[in-house]
Amino acid sequence: MPVKLAPHVPKMASDEGVIDAATAAIGDDLIEARDLVGEITLVVKRESIVEVCRALRDTAGLEYQQLMEIAGVDYPDRPERFEVVYHLLSLTKNRRIRVKVSTDEATPVPSVTGLWPVAGWLEREVFDMYGVAFAGNPDLRRILTDYGFEGYPQRKDFPLTGHIELRYSEAEKRVVYEPVSLPQDFRTFDFLMPWEGAEYILPGDEKAQPEAPGAPSPLPATGAVASPNVKTAAQTPKTTDGPSQTGGGAPADKQATKEARKPRARKAESEVSKSSPAKAGAQEAKHAAPRGAPGSRPSPGNRKGDA
Repeated sequence: MPVKLAPHVPKMASDEGVIDAATAAIGDDLIEARDLVGEITLVVKRESIVEVCRALRDTAGLEYQQLMEIAGVDYPDRPERFEVVYHLLSLTKNRRIRVKVSTDEATPVPSVTGLWPVAGWLEREVFDMYGVAFAGNPDLRRILTDYGFEGYPQRKDFPLTGHIELRYSEAEKRVVYEPVSLPQDFRTFDFLMPWEGAEYILPGDEKAQPEAPGAPSPLPATGAVASPNVKTAAQTPKTTDGPSQTGGGAPADKQATKEARKPRARKAESEVSKSSPAKAGAQEAKHAAPRGAPGSRPSPGNRKGDA
């Protein structure tokens, strides 16, 4: 079933016939052409990169008018360790192609700034990261790293720590450059649990003073190796074999039934009040007067007379 694109997705021309057209346009400058996972890659001669890019841009049917990116790749095991990769885009066909050349540390690659002025900055990035020179670039300077940077950080043999570091000096009130000094040396880890008995002495353990066997104490150290703790027999665990030892059984059930059958008012009297002290005192005064006692509740006549 063919894939249906949404209406807003721009149409792309098929790559069918692109390799044949590129081969005819480039001629002997083409070393290899391959189509993998829907992407066409051309490997061409280094000294012919300008003519190859011009042919890909100006040949009818190819029309790769725009240079999108220039990238570098480092393969230290190869005689020509660096690959310079050009990514081109066809605006009229809406398709892309990749062009590769190889070089070493000493041989420059011809610049394509005469075809695409934007290549000036892209070539400077590759030069800054890999040290690949481009013959004909009018301003081949570093563009990403800082002033005075040593080396090329994207090379596989470049040290991870670099060569110099910069920091703000409070004493000099400015940013200073210094050789890299690691605050901690690289360590090798054996993944052994310290409490399972490491086969090495941790840094600082050699400074520890010998102690008397057992827990640390003010006793003088004898230098003898402390004997391991002797396992003692565990005490007999305390168990409850009968209700009489737990306070349960028939007596407890009888008492619980009796408490459960009490009226709600009686249960409330036995509970501890959690209200404020003033309220608690009022409740105690109320409960102190017996129910139905004379004078415990003023009659309407008394209230009227008081008024």
